[in-house]
Amino acid sequence: MESKKLPKMDLRLDLTRLKRRFDVENGSAPCRSPLDAASPSSGLVLSANFNQRRESFLYRSDSDFDLSPKSMSRNSSIASDSHGEDIIVTPFAQILASLRSVRNNYVSITGVNATKKASGEKQYTRSPSITLTDDNYTKALETLEELDWCLEQLENMQTHRSVSDLASSKFKRMLNRELSHFSETSRSGNQVSDFICNTFLDKQQEIDVPPPAKEHKEVLQSPRVRALGKAGEMSRIGGIQKLRHHNSFTGLVPRFGVEVKEEAALEKEMENVNKWGLDMFKVNELTFNRPLTVVTYTIFQERDLLKTFRIPANTLVTYLLTLEDHYGKEIPYHNNIHAADVLHSTHHLLSATALQNVFTDLEILAALFASAIHDVHHPGLNNQFLVESGNELAVMYNDESVLENHHLAVAFKLLQEENCDILQNLTNKQRKTLRKMVIDMVLATDMSKHMSLLADLKTMVETKKVAGSGVLLLDNYTDRIQVLQNMVHCADLGNPTKPLELYRLWTERVIEEFFRQGDKERLHGMVVSPMMDRENASVEKSQVGFIDFIVHPLWETWADLVYPDAQEILDTLEDNRDWYQSMIPISPSPSYTNKGSGDKFQFDVEEPSDGPEHLELPDDKENENKDSENYDDDNCSDRTPTNS
Repeated sequence: MESKKLPKMDLRLDLTRLKRRFDVENGSAPCRSPLDAASPSSGLVLSANFNQRRESFLYRSDSDFDLSPKSMSRNSSIASDSHGEDIIVTPFAQILASLRSVRNNYVSITGVNATKKASGEKQYTRSPSITLTDDNYTKALETLEELDWCLEQLENMQTHRSVSDLASSKFKRMLNRELSHFSETSRSGNQVSDFICNTFLDKQQEIDVPPPAKEHKEVLQSPRVRALGKAGEMSRIGGIQKLRHHNSFTGLVPRFGVEVKEEAALEKEMENVNKWGLDMFKVNELTFNRPLTVVTYTIFQERDLLKTFRIPANTLVTYLLTLEDHYGKEIPYHNNIHAADVLHSTHHLLSATALQNVFTDLEILAALFASAIHDVHHPGLNNQFLVESGNELAVMYNDESVLENHHLAVAFKLLQEENCDILQNLTNKQRKTLRKMVIDMVLATDMSKHMSLLADLKTMVETKKVAGSGVLLLDNYTDRIQVLQNMVHCADLGNPTKPLELYRLWTERVIEEFFRQGDKERLHGMVVSPMMDRENASVEKSQVGFIDFIVHPLWETWADLVYPDAQEILDTLEDNRDWYQSMIPISPSPSYTNKGSGDKFQFDVEEPSDGPEHLELPDDKENENKDSENYDDDNCSDRTPTNS
């Protein structure tokens, strides 16, 4: 539904009128018991407790935190037929009590009341002893309706969930509805819808009560494609390697952190380091596959972080080279080029006018560090594959954000390598704080957390907005980390907002990585994941759906936060979306990778030399050579991909 801007005056009245636009459906339906049509184990009946015993500290006064001058309704007893007198102490229940008190007083003052019939229909009555004009009666009736709606929504809220879960649940329902329409357009639309649901929705959050047992049917399960790791392997962090060459610098660090042949050309390219859309592929070519080291070193110098945190330049370069070596050059997308691009995007977003002087130097360091490490030692396979295949990483991290936990473990472990501890001069408190922030930010790059992350940010922004001041006061860790998490998440999903030429290159790479996973799944008898079957994937339609349902809502919310800084980015996103829309074939086209169909996804490769040690993955003799190929970025000189 269309949004409505709130005027600065009379916020309380206008806020209640948002009910039909908010349309929360979280909890049991009106006039229905939570236990109706549910199994006996799905509800807990609360019984009255009349035992006289000493109460815990929870029942002591909390008046120092009461914002209202009148707290009687929040701190007094609530009488009911089933519970006797219950003292309420939790803030949410106190809010309900206060609103109930407000409603009772309102009914007494206006003489207008509403009761429910047995059918659930509301019946409104008017006290003859109180005289109201017709106009005032109409307003009183509308206000009572709004108040009752608010109470109904609050009473039906699942109290174990945060307020932002209301928005998350709503957004998920809306997304499911949109994807249902999208999937009806074509077979490829259905595949794109499945991909978005599988990738960007955390299905573990929604657990339904099991239905009554039905006739047993045999369920075919995907075979485990590798055995669990050996007993001794769980105690170590996989992927850490002793490099064949020594990265440690002891002398003068070069201008860009590494030696380059065409320094003038690199200098010209790096003049765009503070602009959106730095050509990371060009930087990669000019630095001989060292874009992460060069871009990170340059940005740290630009922000004076080496001086602020007393980071020795040679230690920083040593760590960055070691980190970069743990990104797989053979991985088409989740490699050091992507990491450099996300770091640069985060640097740009931190520079938004609205965020000037908002974050501390330590928070900035944490955000940049998290961006640099967020995909280190990525195997080119997603979390779902690792879980379904029983990979040792999935076992180690209990199937929860498997890759993100691994990236963090590898990155922090590398700090312990010789001359790699770039945090050595931080205080103990600074180091612990930075570690917590980095962990929170990297774990938030798990795409299955996307909808919850978006809902958290949008709820925070809108709540602070309607509170009255219009100023987003980031005065606690939760709010500050939410903004930083969404910032890195935006950077991670920033490809569609880049110039079209770069966006198309990124698309080619991520689709090729998808196809390689699909090949593995088919080889081992697993169900091929949506959008990972090179035989029938619709790349153009996938990008339209990706933008419409994932990228645009995220960046729209971010743009609202930092307005007007991100407006040009939104314009580019819309232009790119229109281009891919125009490229969707009107009629079914041949298989995307049919032989003789052009040069799409045809890449020259070379054997790995000093690449990172691979994760233990399913044995794949037929694809052994293919999976060990290096994704040669020097063969990207032809900057324009072929049209579909």
